[in-house]
Amino acid sequence: MLDRLQRVRVVLVATSHPGNIGSAARAMRTMGLSSLWLVAPRQFPSPEATAMASGADAILESARVVATLDEALVGCVRVFGATPKPRRVPMPEQSPREAAPALLAAAGTHEVAVVFGTERIGLTNAEIERCHVAVNIPTDAAYNSLNLAQAVQVLCYELRLAALAGEGAGVPVPALPTPQFTDDEPPADATRMEAFFGHLERTLGAVDFFKGRPAYTIMRRLRRIFLRAQLSTREVLILRGILADVERAARLAGIATSTPDRSQGPLD
Repeated sequence: MLDRLQRVRVVLVATSHPGNIGSAARAMRTMGLSSLWLVAPRQFPSPEATAMASGADAILESARVVATLDEALVGCVRVFGATPKPRRVPMPEQSPREAAPALLAAAGTHEVAVVFGTERIGLTNAEIERCHVAVNIPTDAAYNSLNLAQAVQVLCYELRLAALAGEGAGVPVPALPTPQFTDDEPPADATRMEAFFGHLERTLGAVDFFKGRPAYTIMRRLRRIFLRAQLSTREVLILRGILADVERAARLAGIATSTPDRSQGPLD
């Protein structure tokens, strides 16, 4: 089970302070994780990051820097987003101890990710919508201000605890049910799911399903339905085949394609 920690990506989005990147790398190294992905960091590489890493230089040297969250999630079949408070985005919420076994179960054969937002506001709604589950650290309600690296440490610790439990050592952690995938029918990764959601929104717009209402409110709920289902690659292909036939029928019927309102809701 400990080898599965190598398939867990820690994704930091738009980190403002390079010292937090180094501290996060140190937190990862102490718990046996090594895959760090940085989405549009303000400053990296940086001497401050190296200093705060305190010897976890290898993680910084191998860190992948990408421009968008979608790039950081390519190949990931399960994505959990760390958020300090409930959002108005309806989605499953778990504590780190509940989330860790599910992530490790999925990391048996595929890459998974834990995503952390900016120091000031955390993950935006658009970013949390890319995730299957929101992970809330149960802090004191009167003061829940965790430093970014501290939050990374908590999640990495719980992942290691779950991995040790799987090795027959440490404190047993309750496992959560996970779909059974095979080599012939692997789980759909984040990139494939995002392509499906874009296709779904385009098709619903073509048949005027939104009827002038903002598309994001409906798409949020549809995202939750399909992410909760944990679809396989083949199931996504079937659904996209259905959508393609709907689009073709709409064109034959002469139904005008409408452009969905893609405006985003508030950050909270």
